[in-house]
Amino acid sequence: MSFEWHEIRDHLMRTSFTLSFHGSFDLIRRSQKHIAPFREPSAILDTLHRQSGDSEQKNLILVALVRAAQGTGPAADCALSLMLLALWPGLDAIRRRSTWRRIGAPDEIASDILARTTEAIRGLDLQRVSRVAATVLRNVERDMIRVRQREADFQNLASDVDPDDVTGDHDGQDPALSYVRLQDDMQRLIGADATLVIRVAIGGFSQAEVAIELGLSEAAARKRYQRARQKLREAFHEIA
Repeated sequence: MSFEWHEIRDHLMRTSFTLSFHGSFDLIRRSQKHIAPFREPSAILDTLHRQSGDSEQKNLILVALVRAAQGTGPAADCALSLMLLALWPGLDAIRRRSTWRRIGAPDEIASDILARTTEAIRGLDLQRVSRVAATVLRNVERDMIRVRQREADFQNLASDVDPDDVTGDHDGQDPALSYVRLQDDMQRLIGADATLVIRVAIGGFSQAEVAIELGLSEAAARKRYQRARQKLREAFHEIA
């Protein structure tokens, strides 16, 4: 079922006034010292949405909400709802920019933002983040743009490349065919680190992100990426 963007916010706001929500909120207050001073969920949102105020205090509140949202049970759902409402002005800006970029239909954009924000909050590594709101919003918009770009690339590839050509002689001047052959060519040149290089240099992912995807430490990924780039430089030098 799809919802209009304003309906999602209205639903979250209505939920925040229920008795069960307030019961869950009290559990969060008892477990998170930076939430304890707030008697009502609305008081937190008023503080976070106020343009004035201590930015460090706001960030500590968001950290506490993320920590609670990464738990289990009704308290975690309560904290997630508060995080979504707290980030709503930024999420709305992402929605407007995504609509302008024609990333998808309005209802698809709304559900995509909601799903990605939920995933970002519950998967956020608080040990590696200094500013919660900026990090979550940046990651959500970045991932939406990347997915859209990949979809566009695949569509262009499907329309521009004749399947019979893929098994024929490699034409280095054909960009679409180069994409088809890229993985094989890179593996031939640099071996097992081909995926790492492609994901970083072409896919636009950070070395830290690809490290997680490949089951490596960030230091190991950085070292292997540098070594693979050196291999590529040497290979190109030999060809030249």
